Amino acid sequence: MTAPAIPRLTLPQMLREHARRRPRELALRQKDFGIWQAFDWQSYYRRARHFGLGLRAMGLEPGGHVAIISENRVEWVIAQMGIGMVRGICVGVYPTSPWNEVAYVLEHSDSTMVICEDQEQTDKVLEAWPQLPHLRHNIVIDMKGLRHYPDPPTVFDRVEAMGAAYESEHPGIVDQLLDQQDMDETALMIYTSGSTGRPKGAMISWRNLHAAVPGLIELMDIDEHDTSLSYLPLCHVAEQAFTNMGPVYAGSTVSFGESLRTVQEDLREIAPTLFLGVPRIWEKLHSSIYIKIQETGRIRQGLFNRAMTACGPLANRPKDRWSFSDRVRYGVWYWLVFRALQNYVGLRRCHIAMSGAAPISPGILEFFRTIGIPLVEVYGQTESTGVATAQPLNDVQMGTVGKAVAGVEVKLGEHNEILLRGDSMFQGYYKNDEATASTFRDGWLHTGDVGEWQGEHLRIVDRLKDIMITAGGKNLSPTEIENTIKASPYIKECIVIGEARKFVSALIQIDFDTVAKWAEQERLAYTTFRSLTEHERVRALIQDEVNRGNDQLPQVAQVKRFHLLSKELDHDDDEVTATMKVRRSNIYEKYTEVIESLYA
Repeated sequence: MTAPAIPRLTLPQMLREHARRRPRELALRQKDFGIWQAFDWQSYYRRARHFGLGLRAMGLEPGGHVAIISENRVEWVIAQMGIGMVRGICVGVYPTSPWNEVAYVLEHSDSTMVICEDQEQTDKVLEAWPQLPHLRHNIVIDMKGLRHYPDPPTVFDRVEAMGAAYESEHPGIVDQLLDQQDMDETALMIYTSGSTGRPKGAMISWRNLHAAVPGLIELMDIDEHDTSLSYLPLCHVAEQAFTNMGPVYAGSTVSFGESLRTVQEDLREIAPTLFLGVPRIWEKLHSSIYIKIQETGRIRQGLFNRAMTACGPLANRPKDRWSFSDRVRYGVWYWLVFRALQNYVGLRRCHIAMSGAAPISPGILEFFRTIGIPLVEVYGQTESTGVATAQPLNDVQMGTVGKAVAGVEVKLGEHNEILLRGDSMFQGYYKNDEATASTFRDGWLHTGDVGEWQGEHLRIVDRLKDIMITAGGKNLSPTEIENTIKASPYIKECIVIGEARKFVSALIQIDFDTVAKWAEQERLAYTTFRSLTEHERVRALIQDEVNRGNDQLPQVAQVKRFHLLSKELDHDDDEVTATMKVRRSNIYEKYTEVIESLYA
């Protein structure tokens, strides 16, 4: 594909350009105490400039590392842009990380300053501080509960004030620094999820960010009239693409809700035109709709089922190929059923919705496309600076991740490993030349994912290291099996076992909300998550769902036995990563006895 032309400017340079050309137009919104606060491009640029200069006044040198530990909010992007303006390097840390993981990232990244959202994050840093020889300053956004500390941290607003004073003493300093900024300078360090070991710090340059944008703009058809909600962690490359890369280059508006817990309410208020969700978000929305339907009367349930049956065949057919009768059919069900569901999830105005960061069940994808939400699957990695392939809106093939986006080349290498090439491929891993050399070979990024072509569309089979070989010598993709089973609204997680085994088994975690709702309707008594999973009728319910999934799988891949987990998988228990990816090896080790009992 030919990449759309965009200005050859770094992200902070592009922010300056918007402030000059569109100073009073809306750039950011943030909901505080139920009220939306607006920030135009001029105020966005001014606050970022002052914050960056404040860091410089505190001793930040060009190339210095500054970490941010916070949920998504205006101050996150102001800090990131400010760090970039004074040619520092931003390091994101997951706010859900326990203190020891925070300590590892801060120590490994050689961060000299850290920006914490609140007391909770500050306490993690203070606990880790003795292990951090390079750390000099702690800056806090929300000081509630911190003013009585023996050595109170620096307030975020105070840094901005210091920057304004510094600018008055050094007029034109930011313009000078920005004019000197080079595309090959490192902009960000994004730490990988660490599902198989210690997270690695992927270094991403301004060139990488710039090169990734044309594909995003072409895919999303984004311009200054679009709006989006920022809620996924900004220390993940997917949200960086949606909050910073695409919006800053295209000039669109980004909104920050009150918290992760209010995402659905925020969606209804904002009604964004663009939306990105990881599979778990789409699974939760799917379950939420399912619960809502179950709460309605039999007439509405019947209408919903008829609508899904009638319009299911249209899910994968581009609208420009719909016949007159197709349009009439969809129009009737839209006004009777689908419009209300789209309003319920807040995506009625959305002209493209995306699922990324992990494979999604084709059943979930088809469900949302059937109710009229234009959901497509995208594929990429931290190392590719986000999206590398995507399903075109007018050419969706279920079970694939589409075609290469503008500026990216894709091919299959040895063992059908997916290889990527383009200017968006990262610079390498910080302080890990060995891992960089094994990932980058002959100009190609080795993704570690196995793929296959379906015509011009790429299908992800699984991670190369996760492919299972049964005792009978059959190669199986656990992810494909797991996603098929997880299409059920009653199942939240499925971890498949089958390596060197006679048959496939699984550890299954129920979706507590939907199973609890079902139990209430069935008048089943329970007290806890554990008591619910131990009920015989719940097991029978899950068995029916597994059977339904098995009907879509080849005989050799079908789940013969399963065990219901008596607790939810937890990041603090080292069972999932901060991005909720399952740590398979840890799970296998922790549940060894349970797994062996499945094969007894």
